Amino acid sequence: MNKIRKGDEVIVTTGKDRGRRGTVLQVFTDSRVLVEGINIAKKHQKGNPNAMPPKEGGIIDQEMPIDGSNVLVFNPKTKKGDRVGIRVSADGTKERIFRSTGETVDL
Repeated sequence: MNKIRKGDEVIVTTGKDRGRRGTVLQVFTDSRVLVEGINIAKKHQKGNPNAMPPKEGGIIDQEMPIDGSNVLVFNPKTKKGDRVGIRVSADGTKERIFRSTGETVDL
């Protein structure tokens, strides 16, 4: 069970975007995450008029993946980033919990 999932609101803890919040768009297998509006890089793109639809060339802003260890899931109660743990209930189902409060992440 992954501690960070698509759709989670996270806070960046290190790097140039430290302190910014965003929503996880994609989680990669090597524990990197793509966060909306975070880690923006300029990409030089060549145009292709034969593509359908035609692709324009130029410099575009693109979100790049960030390592999963550099983000924390946002806890709305404490209004801070919080570590996530996994609790196994008596019937064997797993649920994600916030480490500081013990409440479930998926409300």
